[in-house]
Amino acid sequence: MPQGKYGPHLPDQTYVPHAYPEHLFDTGEVSLNYATAGSAEQPALVLLPGQTESWWGYEPAMGRLEAHFQIYAVDLRGQGRSSRTPGRYTLDNIGEDVVRLIAFRIRRPVVVSGLSSGGVIAAWLSAYAPPGLVRGAHYEDPPLLQSEVAPERGQSIREGAAGGMFALFNKYLGDQWTIGDEEGLAKAMQERIEAMPPQIARAFAQFLPPPPDPKGIALRRQMVREYDPEWARAFLTGTVGASCDHARMLAAVKCPVLFTHHFRWRDEKTGMFVGAISDLQLARVRELITGAGQPFLYKSFPEMGHVMHGQDPALFARTLLEWTATLPSESETRTRGVFAASS
Repeated sequence: MPQGKYGPHLPDQTYVPHAYPEHLFDTGEVSLNYATAGSAEQPALVLLPGQTESWWGYEPAMGRLEAHFQIYAVDLRGQGRSSRTPGRYTLDNIGEDVVRLIAFRIRRPVVVSGLSSGGVIAAWLSAYAPPGLVRGAHYEDPPLLQSEVAPERGQSIREGAAGGMFALFNKYLGDQWTIGDEEGLAKAMQERIEAMPPQIARAFAQFLPPPPDPKGIALRRQMVREYDPEWARAFLTGTVGASCDHARMLAAVKCPVLFTHHFRWRDEKTGMFVGAISDLQLARVRELITGAGQPFLYKSFPEMGHVMHGQDPALFARTLLEWTATLPSESETRTRGVFAASS
């Protein structure tokens, strides 16, 4: 396999230190990296980052949550310090990685919260994880339906602004960073933004607000270096979800769901939509989950950019805590699931 400019094979060149201890779990296929915080006396919480984000994007929120949970913040395969798996980036494989982490390392029911693509994995876990593993799932501004190439309803990934960004990642960085043209990527992204009509560029800036200072820019660049750009190609080509239709998945959800919906904007003249998921698609998501008989709590935060846990960690923590207080307890969940025999 060609090895590129950054990745686990070049740790000194790729990674920087962080505030929380990191660990590796061997799933049988990948080494899954995760960070921990909080006490084992508290309920377990699994945090799943969005695409191009490593676990440490949650650091500001973890400081507000560690008194209430035992936290496991995970680098999904192809991100952070976790293994790169060329040709193996699918929702089913990524979801199974997290199932194995919960079943064999955490060993008790969890609450799961995932951002963006991590939110799609949270949805996968809420539908397809073995019974009793997941007490409840928070979908943080997830591109459900919209990240498919041919969704049942609404805009596809190839029609949105995020799809354009992923195409640039794929072109300038290459699978496993085998191209690695960071300067070309930065220039192409700037040219793309400048070519947008002003109102769309403004909306895009609200959806993914630029880092406010040089430190923020450096952190974003660092996260991209810890990411395998093959993820982008897998989403653009549809291979990531070839065996995982979103509507079918959502109709199989088996636990309570919290859905936080952030900034979204549509240009009425062109039909151009900026955001992770449209109101039209959200309505279908709600219909499918409630049709499966599961509680669905919807929270709208139109003033919030895509990454609430980074932009406003206090609001993220408060929202999560208020919702988790309504969930079945860990002991209740344990009695009717895969952990029942060990209770």
